[in-house]
Amino acid sequence: MDSVMRVLFFAHLKEITGTHSADISTEGVAASSLWSLLIERWPALLAHREGTRLACNGIYAEADAIFGNNDEVALIPPVSGG
Repeated sequence: MDSVMRVLFFAHLKEITGTHSADISTEGVAASSLWSLLIERWPALLAHREGTRLACNGIYAEADAIFGNNDEVALIPPVSGG
């Protein structure tokens, strides 16, 4: 079985994509390229890209991060609290 990257969606991003997670097969992809792949599949994500952080394996990722198979990448939307 091929290794895959699991992408997790939270809050309104889960509603936009219609799923809580998706598996993507990739050898290694930069954050910007991952966003391109996700927006190609779910165009409505484009409106949320600016305010959404990426986390890889539980740690916030830098803008130049490279993600690969077996990584778990979470899209973390802005949160508000009270």
